[in-house]
Amino acid sequence: MAATGLRRRLERWMRPRHAEALPVRIDRQRIYVLPTPFGGFVIALLATMAAGALNYNNNPALLLCLLLGGATLASLLWTQLQLSGLEVRAVRGEPVPAGRPMPLHVHVGAAPGRERRGLRVDCEDAVAAPLSLEETGGETTLALPTQRRGWMAAPRIRISSTRPLGLARAWAWVRPDIRLLVHPAPEAHGPPLPRGAGEDAQARPHPAGDDLHHLREWRQGDARRAIAWKTSARRDALVVREFERPQGADVVLDWAALGGLGHEARIRRLARWVDTAERDGVRSLLRVPGHAPLGPDRGEWHRQACLRALALLPEGP
Repeated sequence: MAATGLRRRLERWMRPRHAEALPVRIDRQRIYVLPTPFGGFVIALLATMAAGALNYNNNPALLLCLLLGGATLASLLWTQLQLSGLEVRAVRGEPVPAGRPMPLHVHVGAAPGRERRGLRVDCEDAVAAPLSLEETGGETTLALPTQRRGWMAAPRIRISSTRPLGLARAWAWVRPDIRLLVHPAPEAHGPPLPRGAGEDAQARPHPAGDDLHHLREWRQGDARRAIAWKTSARRDALVVREFERPQGADVVLDWAALGGLGHEARIRRLARWVDTAERDGVRSLLRVPGHAPLGPDRGEWHRQACLRALALLPEGP
């Protein structure tokens, strides 16, 4: 615990100390270099060799020690050059429900002409990911833990390398000035999706339906059981059956109708209903306080808009 606290206090004094707009270029003034444990052992071994060669006036041993020392210093310089000139161009997170790891995409670029392999990208709470630049750029993905819904500041990202000999570790910090959105965690179990009613009720295509809706050409990923083999034989081309299931009118997901639940419980239930409506192909209308009604509509864009509105609701009492 004491070592962890000391490390965090030291990191607060490392550059950069404040968030910075992207893209960010890594120059030599913000690169830190320290020997690895193996590098420390090599330095201690070279110091012992030098002391012994000087004590016994052994010139060949001293020459060998100087050659190895020069190679060690050259490897330190090359490790630092692995990071010098890198540019963090973009950092993007994919919204996920709270509690699930968020894929954090980090795009890094560099000027052509120098091969950069074996880079390591990580941050305090995310799983480290390797990165090798091809030509002028490359991208890697971190698994960033999430805990609460709403906006989350992007973490400070570290890019490091121990190449070419593993004698030293060079690293640099990047603190992107961006925010990441975390969706609310949907309710695990609960009542089914409310059904619409009225004159707008109609039959809509649904893979679990019973009535035939229409025939269409086969597409990659269609199930074999949906293929109309007789019709396909007559047409000399694969044809797929699509079914329909009666569904109610557009469902209304109203915050006020869930008065018996707590604040966060309402958000989780509405999030589950939004996902269910999109999965079943049902148009939905979402009403939450402080936001204009969303819909009625369906599709991934509508789902993302509804989950964003729920994620940004203020915390309850």
